[in-house]
Amino acid sequence: MPAAPATLWTPFAHAVFRAIWVAGLVSNVGTWMQNVAGVWLVTTLTTSALLVALMQTATSLPAFLLSLPSGVLADLIDRRRLLLFTQAFMAVVAAVLGVLTLTGGISALAVLGFTFLLGMGSALNAPIWQTVVTELVPRPVLPFAITLNGVSNNIARAIGPAIGGLVIAYYSPGFVFLLNGLSFLGTWAVVYAWRRTPTAVAGPAENFIGALRAGMRYVQYSPALYGVLVRTFAFSFGASAMWALVSVVVARKLHLSSGHYGTMLSWLGAGAVAGAFLMGRAGSRLNFNQRVLLGGLAFVGTNVALALFTAVYWLYPVMFLSGIAWLMVMTSFSTTVQLNVPKWVQARVISIYMLVFQAGLSVGSLVWGELADRTTLTVALLGAAGWMLLSSGLALPFPMRSGENLNLDPAGHWPTPEVQGEVDPDDGPVVVMVEYLVAPQDWPAFRQAAELLTRLRLRDGALRAGVFADMAHPERITEFFYVATWGEHQRQHLRFTKEDQAIEAQVQQFHTGSVPPHVTHFLAFPKSINVEVPMPLQNLEAQQ
Repeated sequence: MPAAPATLWTPFAHAVFRAIWVAGLVSNVGTWMQNVAGVWLVTTLTTSALLVALMQTATSLPAFLLSLPSGVLADLIDRRRLLLFTQAFMAVVAAVLGVLTLTGGISALAVLGFTFLLGMGSALNAPIWQTVVTELVPRPVLPFAITLNGVSNNIARAIGPAIGGLVIAYYSPGFVFLLNGLSFLGTWAVVYAWRRTPTAVAGPAENFIGALRAGMRYVQYSPALYGVLVRTFAFSFGASAMWALVSVVVARKLHLSSGHYGTMLSWLGAGAVAGAFLMGRAGSRLNFNQRVLLGGLAFVGTNVALALFTAVYWLYPVMFLSGIAWLMVMTSFSTTVQLNVPKWVQARVISIYMLVFQAGLSVGSLVWGELADRTTLTVALLGAAGWMLLSSGLALPFPMRSGENLNLDPAGHWPTPEVQGEVDPDDGPVVVMVEYLVAPQDWPAFRQAAELLTRLRLRDGALRAGVFADMAHPERITEFFYVATWGEHQRQHLRFTKEDQAIEAQVQQFHTGSVPPHVTHFLAFPKSINVEVPMPLQNLEAQQ
């Protein structure tokens, strides 16, 4: 019997995912309580709209600085241990901030500083947390697991600000910070109880710098990721106006209390939760490209409403619809990224995606906050709405490509190269040459297929790659690629996926030889100079 189709509830059938999801929900509630308390505390400690907007920057900037290194660490080091470290670090920072606030020894700049430290912990934690999901559920269930993670964050957004607002109103922001610290400790306990099976690492181990370059190179030569990254920055830059300035709208324009600010964010979170169920029922009717376009247009209306509406009760349904749009867009971005990358580089690519997203939030918060200080709040919000409207045109040149049907498991079909003697993984460089016999009438089609294969070589580790024809025998065509070390070439064998085999087969179908294309490996001759060195001037004069 065929397996029942996955639904939004299917991931909860996996016990470890269920436990970590609940722990994440509790931690997210604490984080949103912290956000409300921090922003409101700064709002009461200073009259500068720029300093209030910088709270968003203090949260986002660490992700801009640390996302990529944290993604590399998540691919190289045991993820469970990293999660234990990040949760403990954030618990300590939140506790210290709470104590200082309760004792009266806090300032607006100090709140920004502690928020930056929490942002550092979150930046180290986020790529690991997103990547862990792929270990807890099978690939067909992954889109629903990612959506549920978004639901967790938005349930927290719906109730966290309200709880935080009540604690602030009746007690002090310091108690909110202490509760957030306890939520991190709860997550730490659940992760500690998780007995993760370590992933077996095949081939030579990567070092940090090499792994960093490999992740950036993968994105550089993966067109499927271009659309996601461009659209992510455009959306987060425009949407940052809402996150950065909504507290200023409540406090300065509408002259309302922290309770109304928390309620506004609660409506936003409630909309996101409702959006998860709507996508579960009708999401298949819209592809990821259409979802992001629709969500961006919804945020045009959000920014216009925040700029022009003067009654808070009209803003509540606007924030509800904004929550639906936010979840729809963010899950589309995240799912597209995770479905288009193999496991060996997953955390690094996710970290690059998050870096671009947080860069948009950080720069956008700074731009719209500065514009609000120099002009008016209305001008800044209408400017953000105009940006969102213009950026909707990116749907045509940068469409998002679904990867649901991709098979990104290692192909494992390349034979082990014949080697005489022992070769150290750090020896190199290495040149690999593949010889084809191609009839002249097939050259145009072969060239197109070979260009795709060349991009795969560069994506998986080659520093240079190309295709050359023998001048004496033009039908003899040689593909070459140049790799820094023997170890890196061994990792290339493991990075080539079953999906890539289709492109390789397109190239090989033009080979007319009676035997398969001949592959030769060349290693830099021992103790030879592998870079061109100019001859000293005196040697040239002696030769003359």
